[in-house]
Amino acid sequence: MEIDLTDQEFAIFQKLIYDESGINLSPAKKELLKSRLIKRLRTLSLKSFREYHTYVTERDVSGKEMIHMIDCISTNLTEFFREIAHFNFLSEKLLPALLEKKKKKKEKKLRVWSAGCSTGEEPYSLSMVLNERIEQIDKWDVKILATDLSTRVLEKAKKGLYHKDRLKSINVQRLQTYFKKGGDNFEDYYQVKDVLKNIIVFRRFNLMEQTFPFKGQFDFIFCRNVMIYFNKQTQTELISKYYKHLAPEGHLFIGHSESLAGTNSKFSYVIPTVYQK
Repeated sequence: MEIDLTDQEFAIFQKLIYDESGINLSPAKKELLKSRLIKRLRTLSLKSFREYHTYVTERDVSGKEMIHMIDCISTNLTEFFREIAHFNFLSEKLLPALLEKKKKKKEKKLRVWSAGCSTGEEPYSLSMVLNERIEQIDKWDVKILATDLSTRVLEKAKKGLYHKDRLKSINVQRLQTYFKKGGDNFEDYYQVKDVLKNIIVFRRFNLMEQTFPFKGQFDFIFCRNVMIYFNKQTQTELISKYYKHLAPEGHLFIGHSESLAGTNSKFSYVIPTVYQK
């Protein structure tokens, strides 16, 4: 039996999803929402979207179904070294200057946040750059916090197992240095080596939290192609939190389809989609 999603039902899911994740679904996304959530209704043997809404908000006290719902509607398109200009700037400009400043202070601590890390390609790309630019990195206190709202993509990120087609942007030297061939049942796959994993901490985190629980500050934050799902008010609030949790002169990287225009931010423009505190 076909289950329809009425305009009224769509409206209550719009509000719920916005309140929980900050994702702003336009009316044009009604059919997309229906197709994504219908699987959950069938899994739970529910007969209407209103019944599913009640299940998510009232019956499921564990909160697990809310996570399932957000997972269903999250889009997680990514690749290694996506938007390569950011990694070139990081490797050639930002890191040399930042590391020199830290050496003068006799400080060997570096903190990075990959916010919206999806299946892990971004934090692993960052780890490669840090391993290449920081001499004797094992003598430094380096950590990349990699967070996402979706538990599904975080599980893939933690495994660090990628089909060879996902590694086309990785040159031969990096492939040999940072990856190993998969096991017997994964001959077309490559596994990320511990040298990359050791400096990354994967965590589920909701960017809509009123306050961020971080005690220290980040030297730079990557939050790319995440804010496109938020309205201007949510973007403004998020940018303000990033500013607060960046170290003095810290950098924020956003996606090339995004802008800080209209967010009343205190950031200074550096190059397209890169800003400094």
